[in-house]
Amino acid sequence: MSLKKKLIVLNTTIMLGLGSAFAIPSVKAESISEIQSERTGIQSDISESEQIIQELKKEQTKMNSQIAQIEKAMKENDEKIKKTKKEITDTEKDIDSLKKEVKALEERIAKREEILKERALAFQESGGDVNYLEVLLGSSSFRELVDRVGAVAAIVEADREILSQQEADKAELEKKQAAVEKKLQSLKDMDVELKGMQSQIKEQKAETVNMKAKLEKKESETKALKQALENKDAGLEAKIASIRENIKKEEELKASEKADLNRAAEEVNSSNASSKESSSSSKGEASASSSSKGESSSNSSKNSSTDKPTASKTETSSKPSSANTGSAITAGYKYIGNSTYVFGGGRTASDIANGRFDCSAFVAWAYKQAGVNLPASTGALTSAGRQVSKSQMQPGDLVFFNTYKTDGHVGIYVGGNKFIGSQSSTGVAIANMGSGYWAEKFNGRVVRVN
Repeated sequence: MSLKKKLIVLNTTIMLGLGSAFAIPSVKAESISEIQSERTGIQSDISESEQIIQELKKEQTKMNSQIAQIEKAMKENDEKIKKTKKEITDTEKDIDSLKKEVKALEERIAKREEILKERALAFQESGGDVNYLEVLLGSSSFRELVDRVGAVAAIVEADREILSQQEADKAELEKKQAAVEKKLQSLKDMDVELKGMQSQIKEQKAETVNMKAKLEKKESETKALKQALENKDAGLEAKIASIRENIKKEEELKASEKADLNRAAEEVNSSNASSKESSSSSKGEASASSSSKGESSSNSSKNSSTDKPTASKTETSSKPSSANTGSAITAGYKYIGNSTYVFGGGRTASDIANGRFDCSAFVAWAYKQAGVNLPASTGALTSAGRQVSKSQMQPGDLVFFNTYKTDGHVGIYVGGNKFIGSQSSTGVAIANMGSGYWAEKFNGRVVRVN
């Protein structure tokens, strides 16, 4: 082979080597771009998972607060139950004392009856009964008549006093008995109501604890998903680093091969001194062509490797809309989140100032702010207006629920299958009556306040 042909082969080999040196990194740069694009999507999912986890933590904090309120309500209810039981015991003792008084009274009545019998016997003559008229008409002289009239008057007055005492004792006995029995019945009713309320509170605590457990499970699943996404992202990051390392090694290898080819060309050129000028000219043209093509390929590779995918995110925000559903409803909003359910609460200025309400007292207070006076008991509220069907419910209507008893709970409908009321588990809050606990307890009674 002539020297000229050798130089052509050598230059061709150099060009092929240079072309391959820049083509491979260009292809791998495109792979990096694709992987980076995939990482962008994964990192967006990780960010979304983190946001979900934070929201779940907020819900759990809210649930913990509700559980604490429920436990406080249960404790207060237990104390009221104990106090009521003690009052029932004391009242039963009063009844026992009353029974002793009844027995003593009966004994006094029996003694009075004996006295009356003895006095009647004083007017008996010859074994026969003698009435007052016979005593007077049977006198043998005026003097005896006067004496007998005086005696009869004394007896009649004594009998009248005895009978008056008897009636007074009986009236007092009946009055005491009625008062004590009324108090006892009231305490027994309260005991039943408190126990029913305690049962309701326990049910709502169980529901809240169950909901908290579901939130914790969802949080655990979301954390696992986030961890898997982070692992995948780390894997892709390592893959990019590996590709870049390989590109660097290949570039170094190609540079070394290029240097070797250049040295080989120089050795071929030096072997023929007679063709040096011609060979040098040919080599210069070939090198210039190679350099021009290499620079073009290098620029192409550089442009390709620096391309980065762009990601756009659209953020939307929405503000909750609230309609004015009446001052009776909006008045209660200020107590949401800062009130406590208290059995019998909401009937004093101190309770109202501190947000301590039971359900019926809250409804009465809320409507009072709207200038409407309502009774503060669920039983009385059932007839505080006209009954309407549940299909005709509108904001401001009173809605009733069968909890520990029929119509045991009441609230104010706000629309959208929700009502505001003082719940034993949350204090004043807006609750959903379209599903869950309150949907099961809603009895369909709807009262529209006139």
